[in-house]
This record gives sequence, C-alpha cells and structure tokens, in this order.
Amino acid sequence: MMQRLNPTNPLRIVINGSSRMPTPSPSQTSLPRSTPTPQPSLTTLNSRRYTNRISLFLFVLHMVVAVGLVSFLIFKGIQGLTEASDSVKRKERRILKFYLPQVETASLLSITLAFVWQKAVRQWPKFMVQFILWSSFLLSLSAGILLICFQRATTDGVGVCLIAFSIGNGLYACWVTQRIGFCSKILIKSLEPVPKFRDLNQPTYCMLGVGFLWMSLWILAVIGAMNFYFTPLIIIALVLSLAWTAEVMRNIVNLTVSRVIALYYLRGMQSSSQFCFQRALTRNLGSACLGSLFVPAIEALRIVARGLNLLEGEDEFMFSCAHCCLGIMQSIFRYGNGWAFVQIAAYGKGFVQASQDTWQLFERRGMESIVDLDITSSICFLTGVCSGSICVIVVAAWTAKVHQTFTATLSLLSFFIGYLMTRIAMALPHACVSCYYVCYAENPDPRLFDRIIKDQQDMMNSDRGVVMPIPRRFSTNS
Repeated sequence: MMQRLNPTNPLRIVINGSSRMPTPSPSQTSLPRSTPTPQPSLTTLNSRRYTNRISLFLFVLHMVVAVGLVSFLIFKGIQGLTEASDSVKRKERRILKFYLPQVETASLLSITLAFVWQKAVRQWPKFMVQFILWSSFLLSLSAGILLICFQRATTDGVGVCLIAFSIGNGLYACWVTQRIGFCSKILIKSLEPVPKFRDLNQPTYCMLGVGFLWMSLWILAVIGAMNFYFTPLIIIALVLSLAWTAEVMRNIVNLTVSRVIALYYLRGMQSSSQFCFQRALTRNLGSACLGSLFVPAIEALRIVARGLNLLEGEDEFMFSCAHCCLGIMQSIFRYGNGWAFVQIAAYGKGFVQASQDTWQLFERRGMESIVDLDITSSICFLTGVCSGSICVIVVAAWTAKVHQTFTATLSLLSFFIGYLMTRIAMALPHACVSCYYVCYAENPDPRLFDRIIKDQQDMMNSDRGVVMPIPRRFSTNS
C-alpha cells in the first residue's frame, strides 16, 4: 500500500525523508503529472515596503515648508488688515474684495466641471473623445478673443497665448483624426469594470475636497505675498508648489484606481477601494511624488522631439538633430513613463523599475507602436484645458465689470485652478486605460480584453507589409 502511494503524498514524503521506504521504482516515478503554469507569486501583490523613500521625504519636507510659508503669509495678510497704515489697509481690502470671490468661484466651478466631464466620458466615451478635441479648440479660442477685446496690454498677452494654443490644438485634432476610432474602442472596453466597484470614485471626491481647501488657503497666501518682500519670487514658488501638490493628488487617485482595476484583470479580485486608497497614501506615495515630478516633463519633451522629427525637409542637419533628440528622449522614456503607475500599484515596485518592466512588457508583445497611438492622456489634458478656458471666460467677464485692472492676473489663476481640478477627476478614466494596456501585455486573456489590440496589431503589420519604400529626394551625388 505504501508503494502504491503517489510520490507527492505527504505520508510518502515523510517516510522517504526518514529513509524507511525504498526509492520508488522507475515505473512509478515516470508517471505523467500535470505541471501547473508558473504564475507570479501572490505575495508580490501585497508588498509592504515603501517605494522611492527619498522622493517621499522630499515631498513631505516640501509640504512642511509650504504649510509654514502659507501660514506665515496669511498671518502677514491679516496683520496688514489690522495693524498697517491706512493705504495698506485699503489695498488689502481692495484685493480681498476683487480677488477672493472670483478665485473661490473658479474653484467651485472647476470642481463641478470636473465631475461633469468625468461622468460624460464614462457615459458616452465615443462621443466625448471627438467633443473634447474640438471643444478645447473652440473654448480656448473664445477665451483668447475675449481677453483681447478688453484692449489692455496684459490681457492682450494672455489672449494671444490662448489663441496660439488653440491653433495648435486644432491642428492636433486634425492630425489624430484616424486614431479616434481605436482610442474610443479602448476607452469603452477599459471602462467596463468601473460599475463593479461602486466606491471607486471616493478617492477622487476626497482629493478634490482637500484640493479645494488647500487652494482656498493658497490664494489667501498669494494675497498676503503682495504685501511682502520678493513678491514675484514668492508667488512663483507658491505656483510650483501647488502644481506639484495637485499632480501628486492626481497620481494618488491614479494609483488607487490602477490597483483596483489591475487586481481585477490579473486575479479576478474585487478589492476594496478604501484599502487601495490607504496603500496609495502610504506605501506608494513616494512613487507618486517622483512620477509627478518627472513624468509631465519627460512626456512633454518627448512630444516636442517627435514633432521636430516630422520636419524631414531639405535641411538634413535639422532632421539629424531632431532624430537624435528623439532617440535620446525615447531612451529616457524607458526609465520614466506614465504607464509605470500600474505596476507600482499592483506589485509595489519603485518608479524607475516599474517603468523599465512595463516598457519591456510592451516590447515583448510588440505593442510600442500601439501605445504610441493612444491619445487618452491627450484627451485628459485637453479636458483640463476646456475647464480652464470656461473659468477664464466666466472670471474675466466678471472682473472686467468690477475691477478691470485685475483681469489678466485672475484669468491666469482661474485657468490654472480649472485645469488642475479637472485633471484630478480625469485620473479615473486615464488609469482604466493604462491598466487595460499593461495588463493585456502581461496576460492577453481574450475573455477580459477582447481582440481590439490584437486586430490593431494585425492591421498595422499588414499595412507595413504592403507599403513600398519611398526613395529619398536627395541622392548621394546631389
């Protein structure tokens, strides 16, 4: 009976280990046994280490300094209202009267617009992709024309910048027309798991609420800085601090949604959004801080390099330089990209390691050109531009009636606030799309992912096969 036991039986293993049974015969050991496919260890999904601790320390130190500076500037503003001379008091009252209401209105309007945009994208993704592309063009153009109509040097400068941006936006919308269909299909499919998690939007509510409170204190600090030394430098420091803080808030939402959706794709688990939110606020916060600092700059420079690479004209030197810059940016992109947040959330990796591993997954599946086709990040960016432009139109029209001198400054502030708030809310659809690509690259199970990416790859490969090489215009003898 002992000899007939399966070699993997615990009793047989114990007896074999104590040398009380002879070695099983070759006929018994050669029995075919199914070997399960190796899967990533489940323990890797529950990494307890803190990622990118240096970045976490720098962000916490920055927040301590920012809170101290904001508190000090608010104190100086209150001191100017109570203890300063009559001229300073009048200046403070005028600023409070004509600055604070417009900025608070812009904050509330931007939060409302953020939820409206997110809800609309989730309900009608195919329609909203085209709508956002052309609405951002029309709204930024309208805001620029409105500011120019005030006929002041400051408003003219801001208006010209908005009009120039709208022209580039319109050209971009025409350029990506052929990508809209594929992007819409991916967006529709990636948003399918969202209704299964009813509390998935709670981190967004929390971050927008914290953002509104911090922005209210921030604008009071800006008002206090106007009666302090080195006003321009202090305001620039406050703007940069707010931009980094808002980007970290956005990536906290990104990490939370990415973990919930990634565990659903990879393990079929329905995780608690609250637990994932706590994890993003603690163990993965360092990666959110590091990514928030470098990803926007890296992706912006990569877009510029790709745009310059299109300038293949008669100037061969310019083309060579642009091609070299694109190669450099592509190499840097491997070590820092927005796709990394999925693996940071799922496996607890550091930002650089997650960026490298994710890009290697794309290369292994031949998906580099596929992910380059995606315009979801551009859609989320242009949604922020739409909200910022609407805030500019409302605040500029209001300020021009009550105190036209402040129109340009308040227009810039309202655009900045509207953009940042909307970007936090749009982190949810952006994270869903990122999870779709990264999890497909890791395990392309057709039951979860359909054949959208596979069909697009086949079509692109067939197009490459039929396209004939185009000869260069300049021969070696010219």
